Amino acid sequence: MIPTDSPFHPDNSTGYQAWRAEKLANYPLCGEDLIVQVDDLKNLGNTEYQALWQRIAKTNMAIYASNLGETEDKDGARLLSAQFGLTHLDANWLADEDGISSLTPQDENASKRGEFIPYTHHRIRWHTDGYYNPAERRIFAMTLHCVREADEGGVNDLYDHELAYMALRDANPEYIRALMAADAMTIPARVGDTEAIGDERNIARADETGPALCVAEGHLHLRYTARTKSIAWKQDAATQAALKALEELLASHPKGSFSLKLQPGMGLICNNVLHTRSGFIDRPEHRRLLYRARYHDHLRNLRG
Repeated sequence: MIPTDSPFHPDNSTGYQAWRAEKLANYPLCGEDLIVQVDDLKNLGNTEYQALWQRIAKTNMAIYASNLGETEDKDGARLLSAQFGLTHLDANWLADEDGISSLTPQDENASKRGEFIPYTHHRIRWHTDGYYNPAERRIFAMTLHCVREADEGGVNDLYDHELAYMALRDANPEYIRALMAADAMTIPARVGDTEAIGDERNIARADETGPALCVAEGHLHLRYTARTKSIAWKQDAATQAALKALEELLASHPKGSFSLKLQPGMGLICNNVLHTRSGFIDRPEHRRLLYRARYHDHLRNLRG
């Protein structure tokens, strides 16, 4: 239930307009504006911290750049995240034992991870992470740290989900109502690995029905994927119109979207913004590698 005084409540026009004006004021113009150079990920200096938070507060994301290069060390990204209140990792079944995923291409015939797009060379279309998770395991924030970049490709497009909300609401408030409906989208069940017994299926994850847009702890949250095989949208006219409007918005390279390629030692920290990844080429002896940490927390300013 969205509080009536929230700027994201579709009936709160006054609050929305005030929030909208503040949001758009001095909004960054390019991806480079998001980058903050840091000396020690594990212990940010106050100037570095405030520079990162300023970008997060405005755009729901920031990019840090360190001198770690191709060092394979997860602690830096994990401890940087903790400085912004991210401590509850989503230990999904494909993550490493420490709950952080090592995103690198896998042999599809030798590894179950190779069946999933993040572990391939293929492009990934617009989405937010963990859109298929149940309500009690929502992914509100994530960190993506680059260890090794691809020889070619592997570029990320980034788009603040609050800007997407704004564009849809300005176009037609009914789009917002449709996407906030409790049955706006359903993630079909994922069947497990063991063989079926009779008519029984081994369900690794049940059907998950819920809203695409919701508000949690005052923060706007979007669950979305441009894929069609792993999601079933409500088939009424209002939802389909909202979905089409969102698809067209994302395809238009909207103002406020950023495009950049993370270099070794760089990372994205965000409140689960919309993002993509282009297809890429690397070499067996130098595989692209990024660490991905997903969190059930929102980013917070702990030095405010």
